[in-house]
Amino acid sequence: MPHMNEGADAATIDATVKFRLAAIQMVSTPRVDENLAVADRLLAEAAAQGARLAVLPEYFAVMGMRERDKLALREPDGQGAIQDFLRDAARRHGLWLVGGSLPLAASHPDKVLNTCLVFNPQGERVARYDKIHLFGFEQNGERYDESASIEAGRQPVAFEAPCGRVGLSICYDLRFPELYRRLGVVSLIVVPSAFTETTGRAHWEVLLRARAIENQCYVLAAAQGGRHENGRETHGNSLLIDPWGVTLARRDKGEGVVIGDLDPVRLADVRASLPALQHRVM
Repeated sequence: MPHMNEGADAATIDATVKFRLAAIQMVSTPRVDENLAVADRLLAEAAAQGARLAVLPEYFAVMGMRERDKLALREPDGQGAIQDFLRDAARRHGLWLVGGSLPLAASHPDKVLNTCLVFNPQGERVARYDKIHLFGFEQNGERYDESASIEAGRQPVAFEAPCGRVGLSICYDLRFPELYRRLGVVSLIVVPSAFTETTGRAHWEVLLRARAIENQCYVLAAAQGGRHENGRETHGNSLLIDPWGVTLARRDKGEGVVIGDLDPVRLADVRASLPALQHRVM
């Protein structure tokens, strides 16, 4: 069973009122302070447009020149500049804030955990998810091996918000549908990501739409999107997708905000007209 929220009371859910969501797209640099300032500005923009829940991208706080740069920036659980920023930003902007990912100290001294933290509008932490599936890719001189510097998480995590149950995942997790089944029935899946341009161009949108369709829920994906100082090119295309697999909002490249609504009536209608979740036998 997935781990649930960390002691906060389950939020009251209104089955008729639309709930505004925002995906924050960034092109993060190696400089933490600069990235936090950009994130704060974009979160303010999302809040001004009526967002109640916002998702930052994977590695929002830093995209280092080398994979192991994140080791110097790892924070102990519960304290550190990046965690302080998330806590404060959630409270100042009045948002349910899904904090992309940040490097937390791991049990292995030469690795970090790639962790997504969630804060409610009071600035209280309500969930923590450590990325389970670690990206590995090699093609035409392009190579990535997250397992060299990241320790894998083990526990699926979901939390309760006013829009319903929200399932957490990070980037490469998207390729593993069994993870999302472990979350149970959710209203929303969030996918903070830094998909490469190569893999994203081929697979990103079709995977996101598949997760929305098979789980009959909304999917909100916040991406890195552009050319980074370390030479990496990320795919962008932050998306909001509805339970029928329809793309409701998108930003292709560059920093910005993707805004759209989770409509509980639409969610219920899709599940009533095609009750696939009730037809599962495994």
